[in-house]
Amino acid sequence: MISSTIKTSLLGRSAARNARAVSTWAQVEMGPPDAILGITEAYKRDTDPRKMNLGVGAYRTDEGKPYVLNAVQKAEASLLAQNQDKEYLPITGLARFTKAASELAYGEKSPALSRLAITQSISGTGALRIGGAFLQRFYTKQPTVYLPTPSWGNHAAVFRDSGLKVGKYRYYDPETRGLNLEAMLEDLRALPRGSIVLLHACAHNPTGVDPTPQQWAQIQQVVEEQEHLAFFDMAYQGFATGDADRDASALRSFVDSGRVPVVLSQSFAKNMGLYGERVGTFSIVGADAAEKDRLLSQLKILVRPLYSNPPIHGARIAAEVLTKPELRQEWLGEVKLMADRIIGMRTALRGRLEELGSSLSWNHITDQIGMFCFTGLTPAQVDRLAREFHIYLTRDGRVSMAGISSTNVNYLAESIHAVTRD
Repeated sequence: MISSTIKTSLLGRSAARNARAVSTWAQVEMGPPDAILGITEAYKRDTDPRKMNLGVGAYRTDEGKPYVLNAVQKAEASLLAQNQDKEYLPITGLARFTKAASELAYGEKSPALSRLAITQSISGTGALRIGGAFLQRFYTKQPTVYLPTPSWGNHAAVFRDSGLKVGKYRYYDPETRGLNLEAMLEDLRALPRGSIVLLHACAHNPTGVDPTPQQWAQIQQVVEEQEHLAFFDMAYQGFATGDADRDASALRSFVDSGRVPVVLSQSFAKNMGLYGERVGTFSIVGADAAEKDRLLSQLKILVRPLYSNPPIHGARIAAEVLTKPELRQEWLGEVKLMADRIIGMRTALRGRLEELGSSLSWNHITDQIGMFCFTGLTPAQVDRLAREFHIYLTRDGRVSMAGISSTNVNYLAESIHAVTRD
């Protein structure tokens, strides 16, 4: 005989099981794992002392350690001594920061600054999302943004979630491991007039392939002829060549010409090492001061329901670095130091592969620029690097050059040689 207490307990458990079976969220499927996270997890599980993580897009020192810039540390110390409050920022952020950021991007003497609508953003991703939302709401010509093939993995998701359609244009040539300029220009000419064209301002991610100044001039000519909107994504200013002005030259050329609309996503994650602080801006070049005010009013309306107002600490750090002459000079020197280290690793990796007698051409390693190198390795070769040599990278063959050091570059070259010589 089952007691009433036991019956009640069993009925309760049965009801709970039934409730779980008809959960409101039962139809929600498991999402695919993040590719970079998967690489990092595999790297962490590996106990081999030779292991290398070449998947993460964050700068490392030659000792393989995260790098907090001296200029940033000094700026933080200065801010701490000022004993500032933690009040909310305005919707568009810290004015001292956005002014300094716009001058860095467009040039301190750019006439466009007086007609620039700019808002602080949650780093580059947040800037892209603000830009996508603004274009979806107000750019009525062509609600499609065209990305280079390939592009940063998050671009398509950000713009689709902003309500835009996403298309592609040819960019990278897997045969030469360089820019397919003719195909790119052909596609840009074939796009509907007035399309939104996403352009990497410098240090193209993931390929590391940047147009030359002469090639940029041809790209600009076609974009202007077709009256496209130029959406620049500048995540690596100063980090590509070590020269912040040189890295912004394509953007500034488009703006100075003034023949097509220009918008900009700007990030300080890489070039100032403020990854977790989420510091960036989104800006639109207006026709005049009155248009700037209208644009800014709409940016505020967009931002307010997204996150109300941006975080304060990282913006204060960046403003301190950009506006204090001694800190700014130290920062520019450190950015060049980071860029030069990566350029040096490119030279060392290519040199060692050639010393090993590889029958393949590795010129693209030094022809490419910035944090990433598109090696041309196949998925099978990438898998073998992980399985046999404990070297982890994305299956498209993209290598984060920041993960290479003077102590492991030879091992990497020897491992690449082993998987590519068969």
